[in-house]
Amino acid sequence: MLTDNFQEILTVDDVMELLYIGRNTIYHLLNTGELTGFRIGRTWKIPRECLNEHILTKCRK
Repeated sequence: MLTDNFQEILTVDDVMELLYIGRNTIYHLLNTGELTGFRIGRTWKIPRECLNEHILTKCRK
């Protein structure tokens, strides 16, 4: 079940640390739909699978 492993859901801070990019860049990617995530209240959550897909898409270009 998806909720069995909460490490599969990343925060903006997690993504900043993993990709070595700034907060504004991540918000830009999320707001343009280039990186898929969802909001709970005002907080963005990014499924690890979506981050992996974003990275693979960038590598294929």
